Amino acid sequence: MKLIIQVPCFNEEETLARTLADIPRSIPGIDVIEVLVVDDGSTDGTAGIARAHGAHVVSHRSNRGLARAFRTGLDACLRRGADIIVNTDGDNQYAGRDIAALCAPIVRGEADIVVGDRQTDALPHFSPLKKSLQRAGSGVVRALSETDVRDVVSGFRALSREAALQINILSPFSYTVEMLIQAGKKGIAITSVPVTASAVKRRSRLVRSVPAFIREQVTTMVRMYSMYQPLRVFFLIGGVLFLAGVAPIIRFVYFYLQGDGGGHLQSLIIGGVLTIMGFITLMIGLVADLIQFNRQLLEMVLARLKTWDYKPDRDPGRTDPP
Repeated sequence: MKLIIQVPCFNEEETLARTLADIPRSIPGIDVIEVLVVDDGSTDGTAGIARAHGAHVVSHRSNRGLARAFRTGLDACLRRGADIIVNTDGDNQYAGRDIAALCAPIVRGEADIVVGDRQTDALPHFSPLKKSLQRAGSGVVRALSETDVRDVVSGFRALSREAALQINILSPFSYTVEMLIQAGKKGIAITSVPVTASAVKRRSRLVRSVPAFIREQVTTMVRMYSMYQPLRVFFLIGGVLFLAGVAPIIRFVYFYLQGDGGGHLQSLIIGGVLTIMGFITLMIGLVADLIQFNRQLLEMVLARLKTWDYKPDRDPGRTDPP
């Protein structure tokens, strides 16, 4: 069984050496361990440090963001014949000794995705506000994805080859929430294991501000849930609009029967507009639901194409990102 540990990096020359040195050289149940560094357009010595430590390197010519670096890493790992892929950060936030714990449920055949639970409520370097946001956000994602992952934004996670073939990251921002919603809706087996997390000295390159981070994550949640449950989403919106339109229409009918309908035409107009909008929204939901089934077929075809394209014996040296 082959394990490849991928490390997406952007200007991580100060911490990358410690991260790579911390990676275990042997793990029970694993025959081969390789390290792949995804250099996301770094302008420092990140790529050189990675090569000096024996890691394979895939480079972007410019900075494309964490989600695209993660996607490039998955593609490269699959092409290199990985049976298990572990993603960790280059800032030395996660302990390399926990990689074995991440891989264990996959090796035993109990799960296809394993997320490292940092147990954020007990982390001293997390502020009370950050802990509250973490609990709230994780609760929402658990409900949307119908999974039981406690730390949904943890980037320390392992995937089996089968799971990596099925996951299609579309967001340019981050892969963490999107992956869980996709996996939950596709019925991929997911579990969590406790891991150690250290404080990161430098400022986060992903979270530029708390409001921006919340906005991006909420956008991802809404987009992904609407993609996988369009009928439910549009039925809810359309139902609210339709009921909101029925109320003023009933008001108009009441006054009309009282002989005062002429003075309440605005209720009829508003009600008519809202009910029409609600009906149109419901029709959009039906169309979106049909499109969703078509997307599922396309994803099945894509997974089969990946299975063929990423055969290790087909082109083992091809690691350039698409």
